[in-house]
Amino acid sequence: AGVRSGNAVSTDGDYAVTGPISGETDWRECLQGIDHVIHLAARVHVMHDSAADPLSSFLTVNFHGTVNLARQSAAAGVKRFIYLSSIKVNGESSHTAVFTEQSPPQPRDAYAISKFRAEQALVEIGRETGLEIVIIRPPLVYGPGVKANFLRLLHLVNRGLPLPLASVHNRRSLVSIENLVDFICSCLQHPTAAGQTFLVSDDNDLSTPALLQCMAEAMSRPLRLFPCPAAVLRLIASLVGRAAEIDRLCGSLRVDIGKAREVLSWQPPFTVSHGINQTVQWYLQHRNGQN
Repeated sequence: AGVRSGNAVSTDGDYAVTGPISGETDWRECLQGIDHVIHLAARVHVMHDSAADPLSSFLTVNFHGTVNLARQSAAAGVKRFIYLSSIKVNGESSHTAVFTEQSPPQPRDAYAISKFRAEQALVEIGRETGLEIVIIRPPLVYGPGVKANFLRLLHLVNRGLPLPLASVHNRRSLVSIENLVDFICSCLQHPTAAGQTFLVSDDNDLSTPALLQCMAEAMSRPLRLFPCPAAVLRLIASLVGRAAEIDRLCGSLRVDIGKAREVLSWQPPFTVSHGINQTVQWYLQHRNGQN
């Protein structure tokens, strides 16, 4: 594994410290004798970005860093390069439709734009060098160690606070870390994965109230929801600078994994209930250290 700092090493394995990721990173130590590369590292969503030029900051890591690693991989004789992109390349919301691999890309923010540009560059590098490129666009990934909005929802459910979400009738795709890892392993091994882009999920889309109910049941906690029109929630959120968060709670974002089934014969091996139970057990064990 390539890590930016020795402090990031938390499990047994072989590690190489690369330092900051950019177009100048030297990956040679990591690539010696390597047949397949799984590129997971990225500059991810920054809720209150202080960078003078956020797009440039995202491009440095997510575009230039990815292109650099792919070119060095090809030069080192790597056979297959798996790139973890994001469903945000497709857009922020699927509305009444469902995203597929054929849906036109609609990246909205700097993070999504940097991911999409990296995808485009990788396809070209694959054509030039013969490096087998596989692109995976997951939706929200959850599991032990989850952060951001999913962790905040766990906090709210655990506290038993009344939440104004009973009137939300959205549907969102999620993918547990176990299902995502299993899918990546399929992409490593399956010969027809080369040159493909895939969407992946647990294949069980949930509304926000249904997700909260699953969390509450796993915690053995009561769930207290009361109705409030989504338009009112969005108005209040916009006034306090939280519009994007409410959009994710109230909006729909669904993906179709039909291509993964057809091309790779892949089915998610773990249920949503299993994934949420695993996440909740981790949360309950570590909540005293959570913010």
